[in-house]
Order: sequence, then C-alpha cells, then structure tokens
Amino acid sequence: MKKTIDELNEVIRLKEDASRVRNWKRWGPYLSERQWGTVREDYSADGNNWTYFTHDHARSRAYRWGEDGLLGICDRNARLCFALALWNKKDPILKERLFGLTSLQGNHGEDVKEYYYYLDSLPTHSYMRALYKYPQQAFPYEWLVTENAKRSRKEREFELADTGIFKDGNYFDVFAEYAKNSPNDILIKITIVNRSSNSAHIDILPTLWFRNTWSWGRTGEGYSSEPAIVKHGLNAFGAEHKGLGNFYLASDADNGEVVQLLTDNETNFKKVFGSNNTHVYTKDAFHRYVVNNEKSAVKPDGPCTKAAFYFSKEILSGKPLELCFRLHSVDETIPALFGAKFDEVFEERRKEHEEFYAHRCAFSQTPDDRAIQQSAYSGLLWGKQFYYFAVREWLEGDPSQPAPAPSRAKGRNREWKHLYNRDVISMPDKWEYPWYAAWDLAFHMLPMSRVDPEFAKSQLILLLREWYMHPNGQIPAYEFSFSDVNPPVHAWAVWRVYKMSAPRGKRDTDFLARAFHKLLLNFTWWVNRKDVDGNNLFGGGFLGLDNIGVFDRRIPQELGGHLQQADATAWMAFYCGTMLSIALELARTDKAYSDVASKFFEHFVAITDAMNAFGGSGLWNKRDDFYYDQLHIKDECIPLKVRSSVGIIPLCAVEVIEDEVIDRLPGFKKRLDWFLENRAELRRYVSYMEHTGPSHHGNCLLAVPSRGRLERALRYVLDENEFLSPYGIRSLSKMHEKTPFNLNANGRSYYIQYEPGESRTEMFGGNSNWRGPIWFPINYLFIEALERYHHFYGDSFQVECPRGSGRKMNLKQVALEIASRLVSLFRANEDMVRPYHGDEKLFFSDENWSNNLSFYEHFHGDTGRGLGASNQGWTALVALCVEKLARAGYSQQF
Repeated sequence: MKKTIDELNEVIRLKEDASRVRNWKRWGPYLSERQWGTVREDYSADGNNWTYFTHDHARSRAYRWGEDGLLGICDRNARLCFALALWNKKDPILKERLFGLTSLQGNHGEDVKEYYYYLDSLPTHSYMRALYKYPQQAFPYEWLVTENAKRSRKEREFELADTGIFKDGNYFDVFAEYAKNSPNDILIKITIVNRSSNSAHIDILPTLWFRNTWSWGRTGEGYSSEPAIVKHGLNAFGAEHKGLGNFYLASDADNGEVVQLLTDNETNFKKVFGSNNTHVYTKDAFHRYVVNNEKSAVKPDGPCTKAAFYFSKEILSGKPLELCFRLHSVDETIPALFGAKFDEVFEERRKEHEEFYAHRCAFSQTPDDRAIQQSAYSGLLWGKQFYYFAVREWLEGDPSQPAPAPSRAKGRNREWKHLYNRDVISMPDKWEYPWYAAWDLAFHMLPMSRVDPEFAKSQLILLLREWYMHPNGQIPAYEFSFSDVNPPVHAWAVWRVYKMSAPRGKRDTDFLARAFHKLLLNFTWWVNRKDVDGNNLFGGGFLGLDNIGVFDRRIPQELGGHLQQADATAWMAFYCGTMLSIALELARTDKAYSDVASKFFEHFVAITDAMNAFGGSGLWNKRDDFYYDQLHIKDECIPLKVRSSVGIIPLCAVEVIEDEVIDRLPGFKKRLDWFLENRAELRRYVSYMEHTGPSHHGNCLLAVPSRGRLERALRYVLDENEFLSPYGIRSLSKMHEKTPFNLNANGRSYYIQYEPGESRTEMFGGNSNWRGPIWFPINYLFIEALERYHHFYGDSFQVECPRGSGRKMNLKQVALEIASRLVSLFRANEDMVRPYHGDEKLFFSDENWSNNLSFYEHFHGDTGRGLGASNQGWTALVALCVEKLARAGYSQQF
C-alpha cells in the first residue's frame, strides 16, 4: 500500500527536526562553492574584492568568514568541512574548488567555467547526490582567461566546452553521494567513472578540515580555541572540537592502500605575501605534496586542522571506482562501519528520495516533467550555504591582523554595523552569488515551501530579524551594498508561503503575524525614503531590474533631476495590496488588524491614482497605451518610452477581496463604504463583480490598470514581435531591436536596444542583462497576477494569445500558456535537445550530459539558451509552473 505523505520517513524526519527532537539538518551542503573574491574576505583599501583575494590565493590562504570546496558538506556553522580534491596528473594545481572568471576578467562579468550538477537532495539532506565533470587533459585556466579577455561584450562568452576538452569522452564523472544513518552519522560514497575509451589516472583526496576560527585574536560566539584532527589508526581520522563534539572520518580502504596526509588550515604567507610564515605547515600542503612532489610540505604526525586520504588510481574505460567513507560522532554506536548495512542505508535513502518526490511531483504529466521538478527542488536544496558576516568586526579588522586602511571606515556597508549574519541561508548561486539577495530569497521560498515549509518560513523571518533588518526598517539587499534596494517582494513571499504551506484551517498565523509586524517597519521605510515629492510616485535607484533602463537609475541626480519609476511605484502598490490581504487574514482572529487593513486599502488607491492620473495621466502614456518611467529635469517631464518589464510590473499590482472577507469585518466594511461614497474621484480604482452559480459570491478588485488599460497593455505583452517569446515573457520588447530608444539630456546621449543574450553594457558588472532575456521571477509574478485577474473577471475577459493568432483565451489560460512556454525551456524533444542547452551539441548528444539539468539565471529572449549563473535558485520556480500545468491538465503549446 502506498504511504500517505505523513507516513513518509523524510516527512517524519522534517517534523522531528522542526520540533528539535532530532537535529537532522545539522549537516548539509552548506559549504560554499566560492569564498574567494567575496566582499567578506576583502580587507583592501579600495574595496576591490576580486583582486584582493583571488582564486590563486585560495589554495594557500586561510579564509576569515567561511570555506569553500568541491561537492562538499559541513555542519550548520561550517566548523568541520568535508570535500573532494582531485588531480589528473596534468593540471598545474590540485582541483580543490571550482574555477571561474572574475567580474574584471569575463567579457560579461563573473562566470564559473566548470560543469557540475545537483542531482538529488531530500530536505533534511538525509540523501544527496551531485556530479562534477573533471577533464582528463590539463585544465585550460590560462586559455579561458586570455580568450575571454580578447572578446568584446558583443561576443559570446568562451566556455569550457568550447575548448574541446571533453572531446571523445576524455573526462571523469565524479559523483559525491551522501546518506544519513542518523543526524550525526553520514555515509559517503565517491564514485568516479572514466568516460574515455582508454584507461586514465586520477588522484583523489577526500579532505576533512576545520574552518579557521582561532587565528584572528577574538573570543566569543563563533570563535574557538584551535581544534585538532589526528590519525586514528591506518584508515581513519579523529576530529576534536569543543563546540561541535568529536567525530571520526573513516575509510573502507584496505590497510596500507591509502596514504593519510596532515597539515594546518593556515596561510602560507611566504607564497601569498612574500613574508615569513607563522606556521610550518600550511593550507596548500596537499597541492605541494601531490602536484609538486614536495613530501616535506605535509605534517608527519601529531594534531592538525586539515587532513586527507590520498588515493592514486588508474581507472579503466567505463569502469566505475567506488570509495566509501563514514563521518560520525564518537557517541554513535555502530556495529560495522562498512559492508552490507552501509549499502542498505544508501538503498533505503534512495528509495525514500523516490517516495518523497513521487508525492511532491505527483501531478506531473510526463516522466520528463517529473525529472524537471525533482531536479529544480534538488538544486534549490543544494543551494543552502553557511553565511557568516559580522560587519562591525569586519570594519574594525582583527586584533591579530594588520589594521585596515583608514578609508575602510568610510567605505562599503559602514551604515550596517548592527548586521550579524551567522546562519544557513538560501543563496542565489553558490559560485556566482555566494551571498544572499533579499528578493532572490523571497522567490526561492515559494518552491521551497513545497518541499520544506518550515525552512521556507524560517528564512523569510530571518531577514526580518533585528540582526539583519536595519533599525530604520530596511531589509539588507546583498553584501556588495546592503543599502541598495531590492524590489519589495518579501511580503508577497510571506503571504504565498503562508497559503502554500498548509490548507486553510491549518495555516501558521503566528508566522504571518510575526512577519507582518516587521514588514510594517519596512513599508514605512519605503514610504519615507523613496517618495521624493510625497506624491505617491516612487523612485530611487536600483530596484532589481539592473540594466534594463536607459541609464543607471542613480544618474538623474547628476542631471539635476529625479526619476519617477513605473516599476518602483507599482512595486509599492503591489506591497500595499499584499499587506492589505495579510491584514484581512489576521483580522479573522484579531479585529484590531482591520484598522491596518483600511490604511493599506487607502494607500493602495492613492498610489494607483498617482500612477494613473497624477499630472493628467500619471505614468501611463495614452498614445502608446503603456506605463513608462518619467524623468523630471527642472520644469520638463520626459517620458522614457522604453517598453520593458518596468511597464509590466504595474499589471502585477492586483488583489481580489471576496465579499465574505469584507462582511466579516464591519469596521473595515464601514470605512470602505465611506471611502467609496465620499472619494468619488478614486472610486474608479475599485471594481466589483457579482458571480452567480452554486457558489454565488461577489468580489472586489483592486488593480493599478483599469480593465481597458490592462487589455491594451496585454496586446504588447502577448505579441511575439514584442514581449512574448517561445519561452516566456522577454524583459525588453523585441521591437527595440530595430527601434532603439535614444535620450539626449544635458549634452549627454543615453541609448537602449533589445539584447536577447549576453549584456553589452558594463552596468552592474555586466552579468545581469535585463535588456531582452527571459527571467523567471517577473514571469512568475505576471502569471500569478493573471490568475488573480481571472478570479475576478472569469471568462468575461478574453484576449488574443498570441496576438494575431485568432485564438481567444481567458486570463487563466494565458497564464498557463506562459507557464508552458517557461517549462519548455527544460523539456527534451525526441533528440534529447532542451532549448536551454543552446547550440552546444555536447549537452544533448551524450546521455551522460543530456539528463543533467542546469537552472540558469536567465534565458536568451529568442532561442532560450541558458545565460548567467548556472544554478540560480529562483529558476526553481519552474517546478511550480510544472505543477500548475499538471493540475490544470494543460499540455498544448501554441
């Protein structure tokens, strides 16, 4: 008999972890893929993080705030870490971490130049599997750097596959597989398959080490006396740590088959800085021992803080090599470390993984769709990372280290001295963006709520806590500038996770109320800081859409003017509408919230009025039937007539309130009725429709566009010559390919043109192109908005989709059509070609590549080719798109 969802072992583990009965999430994939080049590790005078701590430094220099590794795991505070190191006998360096180009080296910004895949993961990480593709020829580090340096921004990036290094299967598939027998007993299998037709040699170093918490001259939380790793017989290490406890890492290798290597996780000052070393044995000892044959580099015996098993193997063609390890607490009672029981645990966890996703992907229409969903969820779960950053200590420098330059006190993030982050957080991408971003995290938590609702709620609460949120109410954006502003989608994520996590009657109102109170502070910050003239038209710089504008949105101040942003204003209307819905929900059990609901209702209408009517027509352009930004310089108002996502965001600001909600709250209803009777000029922004049938009811609609304006704007959005791509909604209309927008102001010229692929501008690093590609977050917001419109208008609202096709659809069908186009990015045709692969034959001509999915940051506006970061968390929204299609039985794509 098939188990119910509550009977699944993984669901039981999740409940045990949430109630703190057993700490199942103590260990997980929390090890970053890149700690070098981050803001946290930058102690330079000029704030250039990319040049201060380089990839070349990473093997020899101890990190201050974190660790990185290859296919690794660590405890939730990254005290003890485990990862792989590899050498193919030809590379100039030991492969201990992923390589990529810095923002200064890449012709489109920073970019990882490796291929790795997150294949499987349960929410408690009781089962995980990942894959790394390791070339058998010398890794082309220099070639990747020099070739990309030659290329202009108009050319595509030079990728690892372009070097031909994987030709004829000359690579190893390196699989790392983890299974927990208990919270502190982790079984590990490393399987390496030689894909070439000839035998090939590889050195494997499964490595255990302590993050350096003892060299900085500090005490207190997060700092410890120096821990110790010691040899424990011929096939094991013992790791002793006062806070974490004592652990063993054992190998199943026969006695004498493996070499044990020891060193310390300390900086090689001579190598990095040309000064004297403070320790004899340093972080790069294993590289020196294996690659340089420097036998004296490793510690002969005694306690250390970094250790590895060293295997040197010749692997026959197509034959897998399997290495088994066990990381467990000394308190665990384990009759036999390896053998039949070891394999049984793996089989049980694999089966539990299948059962869990059979429930979570139950509605999928095809095996391929189920694989897309499961891979998206697994990638999202692998994207967790231990993130440590105490800004005050970072600004001050450490007692045992050289004092920072005086310029540091006036530099980056100086306004955030209260910020103390030391948590496992969902990352945008653990290589390209190994730091949280407020709006990325908000989008992550929707699909996360399908697999781990408690983690989703805790993450949303975390960013609102007093050691994250600024005392003035601002939510930190990201470490490059916590004071930048991401679009205010946090309330929406809270509201959606609240509803998606449990059916009505079982929802977590405590979570909703906790978040709402902090969001009130954040909303007030927005109103006070980003409405320059107090007229409910908002602006103020970066709002998540990066380089979609004619210029960096901070430039208008240099021009002696200011910008009224259609998206910023719409984001605030969207924020108001969401807060209104939350307040009405909380008022079900506490009528005091009805007064706050009235406040958000009136504020929504005021913003909508400004957006549509201020100064005549607000930010709506009557000639073009679209919303645009407006640049104000002196007495001149210049509409920036760029058809982009900036004008689509206003369509997303829509809420539907049902009669039964209003009737339950007489105070709110009375205020609503008074407003509609006495503010006749604003009544046009509130619509009411009565529905008949078995569930006779009425709905109240709050939306930025009127029905007529929505219909006219949708003509652009659903036009395949404008926004509608075969793979979703473009961020900039294709119309601008032949008709670029030019602006001349104060003697300077500004220009924007449709760019379906890589960015041609250097704004924001040049790696986040919003000038044409398809982005999941905006698409998903738009899909949900269409669903809300349909809930109100029903089948009475029909549009042509695509425009010119003659096919009429209601807005629910339009939403499903867009979702289907998004999912089609990942669906394989009969030749196993997935559009996001682009024209790289390697990805679909070989079954060892074609079934491994990557969830890119964004996608080419015409071809669907994957762009940007290769494991972007918010693209996991595709799993929810698959679910929507399956529940609706929608399979046709026009």
